Amino acid sequence: MSIGIKPVDERVLIQPLESEEQKVGSIIIPDTAKERPQIGTVIAIGDDLTKKDGGKVLSEILKVGDKVVYAKYGGTEIKHENQEYLIVSRSDILAVVKG
Repeated sequence: MSIGIKPVDERVLIQPLESEEQKVGSIIIPDTAKERPQIGTVIAIGDDLTKKDGGKVLSEILKVGDKVVYAKYGGTEIKHENQEYLIVSRSDILAVVKG
């Protein structure tokens, strides 16, 4: 899936999963008070950089379509064609969700 945004260096474009509407009793919590989701789908991956320490490069860890857990306040939010995305650096990705 190509949307016309290509992250640079070791950054990843993520589409956050939609948070479910929260309700406490008969009170509906507005979107502005909800916590930002921390799980999303990888849409695009930036360039691999040569690892001097012998660690894995980004493409060995992630692929487009993977679900990942990312840092709560990491990344930069962007909106493209009425969709919300997040660009995060490799260090902001905490885990890949399996299964």
